[in-house]
Amino acid sequence: MEIEVRKSTKLVDYNTAIKFLEGRVKDVINGKKPELLWILEHKAVFTAGNNSRENEILNKKIKVIKTSRGGKITYHGPGQLIVYFVLNLNKRQKDIRKFIRNIEKCIILTLKDFKIESYNDHKNIGIWVNVNNEAKKVAAIGIRVKRWIAFHGFSINISNNLEVYKNIVPCGIYNKEITNLCSIKKNNYKYINQKIINNFLSIFK
Repeated sequence: MEIEVRKSTKLVDYNTAIKFLEGRVKDVINGKKPELLWILEHKAVFTAGNNSRENEILNKKIKVIKTSRGGKITYHGPGQLIVYFVLNLNKRQKDIRKFIRNIEKCIILTLKDFKIESYNDHKNIGIWVNVNNEAKKVAAIGIRVKRWIAFHGFSINISNNLEVYKNIVPCGIYNKEITNLCSIKKNNYKYINQKIINNFLSIFK
């Protein structure tokens, strides 16, 4: 199945990206355009998914954008890789749990390419690493399924500012911290985009 791959080198406004994604969903439903894999970084923004709560905003001065994805409140900004997709599950197995497991597999394989061991947690969605015997979240997943078209995506923290997470309860998880790849392991993550593309296309071919 054809999947169009897009890579944006400049920071992309969140609302602009979501508008584009939702347009692609309609085009995929109507058979006008192919499925999509889009890698980018956002301008700094806090977003709230369908399951978010008001008390998860710790700093009431920040602006939070409501979004249609699943999940709770999170932050996007420079140094964090965003991987959006629009995939037609009508042409694959209509199994959302398996779909999420495959997304997790893509992230875990990508981090393994950089010799970083990570894992999923069924109680706390996302991908985790152990740092000094403490579980820390390094990647988040938030999807929506409309007429068996899966969209939105996942994020991987690479070198983003971790201090901003103090403004919120990230992903609704109170007792665990957020980390990024540069904090875990000094490395050159220049080619992580291509690793993600390779792993994603091999899983969802």
